[in-house]
Amino acid sequence: MTLKYNRFGYLIGEGFSNVFKNKKSTGASLMIMCATMIIFGIFLALGENINHFVEQIESDQGIQVFIETEATDDEVKEIGDKIKKLEGVSTVEYRSKEDALNQMKEKFKEQSDLLAGFEENNIFPASYIVTLTDLTLSKDIQKKISDFDNIKRITSSDETVSTLISLANGVKIVTGIILALLIIISVFIISNTIKLTVHARRKEISIMRYVGATNNFIRWPFIVEGMIIGIFASIISITIVGLAYTAIAEKLVNVQFMQVINMSLVTFSEMFNSIIVVYMLLGIGIGALGSIISMRKYLKV
Repeated sequence: MTLKYNRFGYLIGEGFSNVFKNKKSTGASLMIMCATMIIFGIFLALGENINHFVEQIESDQGIQVFIETEATDDEVKEIGDKIKKLEGVSTVEYRSKEDALNQMKEKFKEQSDLLAGFEENNIFPASYIVTLTDLTLSKDIQKKISDFDNIKRITSSDETVSTLISLANGVKIVTGIILALLIIISVFIISNTIKLTVHARRKEISIMRYVGATNNFIRWPFIVEGMIIGIFASIISITIVGLAYTAIAEKLVNVQFMQVINMSLVTFSEMFNSIIVVYMLLGIGIGALGSIISMRKYLKV
């Protein structure tokens, strides 16, 4: 047990020692890996927020049926009853002209005085907010509702959801391509950093092999070195991305456009668990892979 503990301590100690012996090379590796993770973090945050927007829109299930202002109360009620009977409709909520005006005031908040002129002459039509059991039925249900009498217009979030989903898929593809390129660059830099360490210790490695040390025993301190660099890069990147994202998100939340469309952003704390897991796997993986590639050449495995 003691022997195993001493061996483990030796590998960790040598890994840390190698990191601080080659400060310039380690610094270059850290910079490249941090750049990789920060760029990845930007696209990850963008993708998370696009998916969040899609979920918000889908939860609202944006079909709003506006009724002609000339329709009588009985006709308005009849339209609501017909909509409820349609297959695929989940809920139907009536929104009066006064409700529509108050909602607009709430969206405009400090600028609500701009709507003061509509108090006496309310131009906002009454409507029904319709949610569905399945968004794929949206167009079919809209077509049926449009055939009813006294329907002014129908709005839905179908196109918005489709656009956001396409955008999310595009972000994933771009993120994958950029991440792949940056990983290749990072692995190349890490492997060259490890090569410098191996070259500086080539005599020591030759002696270790001469006295019977296995390739794995020689290799592991350098793999640990790469993993340590990866962990440091992950911690630095998470800190930078977290601070930058929080600052930007706080400013965007207060932008009038975001308040009007009634959309919220994903908080960094909500993304933290997934980001820290991805970053640690990415950092340790890149560091270990770069070390293994460089050591394969020197140990001729």
